[in-house]
Parts: sequence; structure tokens; C-alpha cells
Amino acid sequence: MPEKDYRRVASLSDLPPGEMTGVELGDEYVLIANIEGKVCAISNTCTHAEATLSDGYLDDNLVECPLHGAVFDVTDGTVQEGPATENVECYAVAVEGQDIYVGPNEN
Repeated sequence: MPEKDYRRVASLSDLPPGEMTGVELGDEYVLIANIEGKVCAISNTCTHAEATLSDGYLDDNLVECPLHGAVFDVTDGTVQEGPATENVECYAVAVEGQDIYVGPNEN
């Protein structure tokens, strides 16, 4: 099991490659995505207008916000296209067997 700061949020069988979903991590909402077998985690809230990113569209490693079309890289949380100007938080991820764990904010 990963360090004590990590929490199990999903199973790999729930998140096939090319898919994303929103999960709760305590009082935070996190988007997890499977990018070619690598699981990534970022904040699930757009920094522009607080829309839920997991309701948007995933194309390779980019998620597009469903509200105004801001685009973020799910591997590091960086803004790729506006109108957002502030990156989203990025979280540590550990996969053990089929279990996906999300850890502390990395920003």
C-alpha cells in the first residue's frame, strides 16, 4: 500500500486507457485519467469559471472544459488554451495491482 497520505479512489478496471472520471478525495474533487496506461490526477474544477472538468472532453492528454473550452494537460495541470490563465492543481498517483491511489497535491 502507498504512503499513508494516499487514498484509494478507483480501480484500473473502472478507468480504461483514454478515459477519465471525477472522484472525491476528502473534501476535494479530483479528475483521474488513464493516458496510455499512465494514470494522472488533477483538480476537477476549472480555474476559469469553476466548471467540472470531468464533464468535458478528453483528447489524448488534454481535457477541454465543457463550459468555455479552456484546455488543460492532465499530466501536469498546465493551461494549454484559454480562457483560463491559471493552471489546475496536480496530484500524486500510485497504482498498486488494480487499485488507484491519489496522494497529496504536487503544486
